[in-house]
Amino acid sequence: MMPVRRDLRFNLPPERACDWHAQGSHVTHFFNALSLLFPAGERFFMDSVRNYRDRIDDPVLKKQVLGFIGQEAMHTREHIEYNDLLQQAGLPAHKLDKRLWWILNLFRKFLPHSYQLAITVCLEHYTAMLAGLLLEDSTRIAGSVEGYTQMWTWHALEETEHKSVSYDVWNTVLEPGLGRYLLRTGTMLTTTLTFWLIVFDYNVRLIVADRKRGGHVRGLWRLVKYLYGPRHGVFARIAGEWLSFFRPGFHPWDHDNRAQLARIDGLVAAVEAANADLPVTRNTMRRGARAAG
Repeated sequence: MMPVRRDLRFNLPPERACDWHAQGSHVTHFFNALSLLFPAGERFFMDSVRNYRDRIDDPVLKKQVLGFIGQEAMHTREHIEYNDLLQQAGLPAHKLDKRLWWILNLFRKFLPHSYQLAITVCLEHYTAMLAGLLLEDSTRIAGSVEGYTQMWTWHALEETEHKSVSYDVWNTVLEPGLGRYLLRTGTMLTTTLTFWLIVFDYNVRLIVADRKRGGHVRGLWRLVKYLYGPRHGVFARIAGEWLSFFRPGFHPWDHDNRAQLARIDGLVAAVEAANADLPVTRNTMRRGARAAG
């Protein structure tokens, strides 16, 4: 699977940044919390793979790494714009973003490159699991504001498209054996705890900062069902795929959902058509103002 860098822009209405999801502001802020992780997180992913780029001899994998880096760069750019909307809405987006940059810079400074790559492999598995769930279960985002729906669908499709790249780099540059297996699986345990603690913390902070919307009891119940429901919650739906990571012979394409990638061309056409219908959107005006500044 060869990742393709797609330079897309999305019409994200600023006034809907806090409640674009069909299930209300609390579920919206779960996605918003994830968005806050991407600028710092995806730069960390790119750097951890770049650390080993000179040790890759396979020309196909080299091209896949370039595509991976290109896609992550586009994701970073779009989520910076998205997160700016959250800041403009009165949420502490920039403060939370800076906090994660600080944490990941400590990782860069003190952790060996092999452990940094292991973190990337684990978090790429998380993005692949969450992306797969969003793509395979239309109820995850159905009925939400179009621009935000398109952006998250695009991100999920590209995360699926490149979901094995960091893992293939891992298998190429690290010596096989028990040590590699223990580093990978041990890192998944620590990464799982850290990832969900940060997401929970950011989700709560966004909800608290957005107190003016009210409806907290109903909204919190929707969020609990969305995440923790015993049959349809996020955790229940990804549990099996998460456990599969601990198999010695695991590979990301063991969960073969590449059929979803047939949606990419249609999505690109829909985004381009939406942009043609709205030649001057709030986003383009905002970007122009930032460029002029």
